[in-house]
Amino acid sequence: MPSARLLLDPRFTVGPVRRKLFGGFVEHLGRHIYDGIYEPGHPAADAEGFRTDVIALVRELGVDTIRYPGGNFVSGFRWEDSVGPREERPRRVDLAWHSTETNEIGLHEFASWLDKVGSDLMLAVNLGTRGTQEAIDLLEYANLRAGTALSDQRATHGRAEPFDVRMWCLGNEMDGSWQIGHRSADDYGKLASRTAKAMRQLDPGIQLVVCGSSSAHMPTFGEWERVVLTHTYDDVDLISCHAYYEERGGDLASFLASSVDMDAFIDAVVATADHVGAVRGSKKRIDLSFDEWNVWYIDRFEGVDKIEGIDNWPVAPRLLEDVYSVADAVVFGSLLISLLKHADRVASASLAQLVNVIAPIMTEPGGPAWRQTTFFPFSLTSRLARGNALRVGVEVPTYETTAYGEVPLVDAVATHDADSGRSAVFLVNRSQTEEVTVTVDVSALGEVGVLESHTLHDDDTGAANTLSDPERVRPRENASASVAAGTLTVTLPPVSWTALALG
Repeated sequence: MPSARLLLDPRFTVGPVRRKLFGGFVEHLGRHIYDGIYEPGHPAADAEGFRTDVIALVRELGVDTIRYPGGNFVSGFRWEDSVGPREERPRRVDLAWHSTETNEIGLHEFASWLDKVGSDLMLAVNLGTRGTQEAIDLLEYANLRAGTALSDQRATHGRAEPFDVRMWCLGNEMDGSWQIGHRSADDYGKLASRTAKAMRQLDPGIQLVVCGSSSAHMPTFGEWERVVLTHTYDDVDLISCHAYYEERGGDLASFLASSVDMDAFIDAVVATADHVGAVRGSKKRIDLSFDEWNVWYIDRFEGVDKIEGIDNWPVAPRLLEDVYSVADAVVFGSLLISLLKHADRVASASLAQLVNVIAPIMTEPGGPAWRQTTFFPFSLTSRLARGNALRVGVEVPTYETTAYGEVPLVDAVATHDADSGRSAVFLVNRSQTEEVTVTVDVSALGEVGVLESHTLHDDDTGAANTLSDPERVRPRENASASVAAGTLTVTLPPVSWTALALG
């Protein structure tokens, strides 16, 4: 049996675990909003038509800040369509997802839903088909208290107090050829700089996120970040990262090592941002907003789900409704480990997305809502990770992968909260065949014991939670976890994700 050794010491701090790290993403896409969070005829719908069973699951998930309304959708979105009396709102074609948007849910309704789930709003502006004026108009409508045409219009629409949105995205994936209004790094950087300056003239206290490359594997990657930040370094606070992973060609070994790619992605963007800062002689630091990440089987969408046809614009079609397996959840948990390992520079992250669309929560119209396998690593990490993220120095054998070369069998990170005295350890075993015994030196914590132990594993790595069997996969207590003489010992099953709480 392979073994791994770790050291948990509160002095080896990476950075603070900021709550925005556990953010989400809601886009007007597929059944995410309509038949997802909003279904007026459902038995569990509240007075506003929102499904209370979904609200309960989102609260359990522990999502802090939610990015809205896109995504690709935002690059063709006219925000004015989403406010005012519902009966007067126009129906529009959504070119991004070849659908019809009814605008039945807009800014006011979504803000009300956020109040119910206990999350903050992260709002994206359209820099695809629109520009600076529309961005500052939306900011005025959302954040100015009163006394102007747009702030007073908000009041007539039923919201006297401002939305007070603190975090704003300057467009979405503007280097992508699929993006409406996509453009070069030079053109986008100039537009983003102008827009950021204008928005700060109106509300200097907002946080602004500029678009990085839409993937680390884009031909634009690296140079895009350098050029965009050269234009916007003084104007913005964060630069975005987007990454999706899927098992390709049955190569489970490489898929289980996906977080190696995320680690390299983050390190590259940090290096590029710091290079631009050094060239400028700036003491300012640009952090990362990893505002789209998940397991997503993009090939399935291209081959099965894609909607086409000039007269074919459905409302809330079933799109991107991936069913997640145990293996997917283990990779998902390892991506969360990567985000925590970079807590010093990843200030915000958004799981894409929340309901029905590549989501941890699924619903059936008129029927139940249930947790996918990926729900559990997120909800447990969000609840247990507090204080500071810690380096743990994993000593473990490696295995060979086609995509990433030699990769450690075990990936891990820890957190420690000095105020409560509680710690947490998060671990992934990438071996497909063998258990791994892990020993963790916890002597620096003093006298501690195992408060909670959770392991997500199944002998069938393809097992999933579905409408017909929504409880098939759940985390189980890991009875092997114990502490004796300053050493934590735990056995990790093959292809598993584990969370331990200590105190």
